[in-house]
Amino acid sequence: MQTDSGYQLVRLNNGICSVRSLADGETFHPVVGPVAEAEALYVNQLRLRERLQNHSGEFVIWDVGLGAAANALTVLRATRDIACQIHLVSFDHTLEPLEFALKHAADLGYFGGYENCLKEFLREHRVKFQDGAQSVDWEFHHGDFPTLVASQLVGRDSCRAGHHQSNPAREDARPAKILLPPPHAILFDAYSPARNPAMWTLPLFTNLFQMLDPQRPCALPTYSRSTILRVTLLLAGFFVGVGHATGEKEETTIAANDLSLLTEPLDRRWLERARRSHSAEPMAEPVYRIAPLSAESWEKLQAHPQFKNS
Repeated sequence: MQTDSGYQLVRLNNGICSVRSLADGETFHPVVGPVAEAEALYVNQLRLRERLQNHSGEFVIWDVGLGAAANALTVLRATRDIACQIHLVSFDHTLEPLEFALKHAADLGYFGGYENCLKEFLREHRVKFQDGAQSVDWEFHHGDFPTLVASQLVGRDSCRAGHHQSNPAREDARPAKILLPPPHAILFDAYSPARNPAMWTLPLFTNLFQMLDPQRPCALPTYSRSTILRVTLLLAGFFVGVGHATGEKEETTIAANDLSLLTEPLDRRWLERARRSHSAEPMAEPVYRIAPLSAESWEKLQAHPQFKNS
């Protein structure tokens, strides 16, 4: 099918169109298509409609891996009839997939009604609009996500320290104060660990967990069910559970800072399987590799609050 700017429109086995990155060799939402996957993995699993109906004030969603915007748009369309304020914060290192997808909006089928908003979003990296009962504030942050998250933590610590002392000599070294709002939900849709290991390391998820507000329950679903991912999330501080099926995957993974957001938390039987796995030790650096659990990681897993009473 049509190719442009390193991206290609492809037709899946079920007849639905999606976008393929030629440089990365990966197709977005490759099995059931963009909308069906986003509904199963994010809208339904996060119980977004229920949570929004019972929420007052701004509801913050981090969209990690904007891509061609299918996840974000599916979330907005699925909740547009609810009187709510959504602050959507998208992250990616490029807008090219979205620019390509918008040119082929008719073929992809999930842009209906949002085209003009997205044109402004591409120009300004932010757009605000009213859609039905829903109020939307959508912003985009361009760049390397692990670096951005790490800089936010440094900036937050600098701000706290600034209340006590000032060091003019370090002014130039301070990161930009973006001050990202802590999320209520995270749509995590990075390329696979083999293709993009920097997005699946223990330092990244540890920093991400520290960005959360302990008083603001937040859940993070993602498409992988790998043991290494689940161990990584647990050691980063999250509670972790079995996620909904999507496409050919019988399971996915959902993590949260509040155990009540998980319907099927991992138990000690899973923990024993992880101990025997040949691929369970988290990546400390952005280099893809597989290894069994280290003694230190095993000790930390056993002490995790999720397993103390199971």
